[in-house]
Amino acid sequence: MSVAVFDDRACILGEGPLWHPGREQLFWVDIMGKRLLTRDADGPRAWGFDRHISAAGWIDDTALLIASETDLMWFSLADGSTETLVALEADNPVTRSNDGRADPQGGFWIGTMGKRAEPGAGTLYRFWRGELRPLRDGLTIPNATSFAPDGRTAYFADTAAHLVWRIPLDADGWPEAAWEVFLDHRENGINPDGAVVDAEGHLVVAEWGGARVARYAPTGDLVDEFPLPVPQPTCPAFGGKTLSTLYVTSARQGLPDDEMDAAPLSGQTLVIETGLTGQAENRVVL
Repeated sequence: MSVAVFDDRACILGEGPLWHPGREQLFWVDIMGKRLLTRDADGPRAWGFDRHISAAGWIDDTALLIASETDLMWFSLADGSTETLVALEADNPVTRSNDGRADPQGGFWIGTMGKRAEPGAGTLYRFWRGELRPLRDGLTIPNATSFAPDGRTAYFADTAAHLVWRIPLDADGWPEAAWEVFLDHRENGINPDGAVVDAEGHLVVAEWGGARVARYAPTGDLVDEFPLPVPQPTCPAFGGKTLSTLYVTSARQGLPDDEMDAAPLSGQTLVIETGLTGQAENRVVL
């Protein structure tokens, strides 16, 4: 396994890596910096916003869906123009969006949380065919939104609770049965952050504070771990022409000076060759 720097722009809270399969291009966000970042043939690019953004999905080769602290918006990659698709807790100044991902049925799952991680302030939603519907409230730090290859299973975490759930889905992508605890890290204190499911159906999770990405089989057993030179990895995403490259965003938020000195790559976006293969990111259907 090798680890390299994909992009050396240091994010305060790098998150939401998205490999656009049509453009063959990685996008990610700096939540606290209110920026969408990417790299193309001309080098690094960035777009600034007047509010926090946290996650994205691809609509087509020219547009993304972007989750902000007040809405889900259509975003033009050609000229940077935006259009609100639906409000997202726009009347609640306490919260912002956090982790999100498109599901196999074309919906988009998005979690909210308190800007200061206020306990229980967050809610998980699903946006589908123009409707934004709450799925679960009372959350603190929603994360790990990801989907198994069968299209009938979702994963979701509350980092502050140290839990990852497995959620059975119906044919339209809505939860159809009770949520099951998939990973219970309450005793070991592991903090599950962003996650993605690989082509074999294993959950690949960035573990905040753990300086690693961990891979769990559908049984919940830890089968692989990939050490990183940053203590706060935030989210992985598979990309590249064969979906065999793992990109990982990271954060420098809250790190004291001595830890930054020991981990100077914190906040940068890394690339790992793991030998694994991922799934193509699902399209958001409007």
